[in-house]
Amino acid sequence: MKINLNADLGESYGAWVMGNDADMLPLVGSANLACGFHGGDPLVMRQTLQLARRNGVSVGAHPSYPDLQGFGRRRMVMALDELEAAILYQIAALDGMARAEGMRVSHVKPHGALNNAACADRALADSVVRAIRAYDPAMILLAPALSELCAAGHAAGQPVVEEIFADRAYMDDGQLVPRSRLDAMVHGAEASYAHVRRMLDEGAIVSVNGKRLPCRIGSICVHGDGAEAVATARYLRERLAAEGCRLVALPELCD
Repeated sequence: MKINLNADLGESYGAWVMGNDADMLPLVGSANLACGFHGGDPLVMRQTLQLARRNGVSVGAHPSYPDLQGFGRRRMVMALDELEAAILYQIAALDGMARAEGMRVSHVKPHGALNNAACADRALADSVVRAIRAYDPAMILLAPALSELCAAGHAAGQPVVEEIFADRAYMDDGQLVPRSRLDAMVHGAEASYAHVRRMLDEGAIVSVNGKRLPCRIGSICVHGDGAEAVATARYLRERLAAEGCRLVALPELCD
């Protein structure tokens, strides 16, 4: 079984440090890099790209609403053409930096509130996909399994890899449990692995109430900003490899 392990990285900004990119990058196959709108200033973007290159990790753009103060986790009301331009801007910025480092951006994964909104709102999901296609119709969309964003990508003919979250709990409709709830997060490496293992065994998202929602699973995300992120990613990588899973970069899933 081929599986991808991904993390949201490059989210520091100026003197503000978020996560531990240097320790995460050797553990994942793909990294979703902030593009300046929720984190990731130009120097952080370039330095994270260099770290990814040294570790042989494929990189993707992690565009968000323009919400630095809220770390991109606040829903914003934007006209769709304005949102598409903002997403296109972020993809182009990161890919330009990547080219300067002899790399290319291979995928796009929306961040935070933008991702959550696009998972539930088909018109918004279509807008996200249009922005990606305007830049590169061959670019991979990394989207939560069973989401409207995933459906929009498939409908447009965009390459899509469907992901599950190792450290987030699910509602019965397949959406993530809101962060405002105490049961939103899955804490600890062993608990995260058990959560992932159950979903892989079932071939389905498994909600907090035990509901099974069958889906295709290509990638597993560990949020890079958590205190337990590195330990969780390391444990997942070791356990999955020991069980015969081949951990690959996203482009290899679409070959």
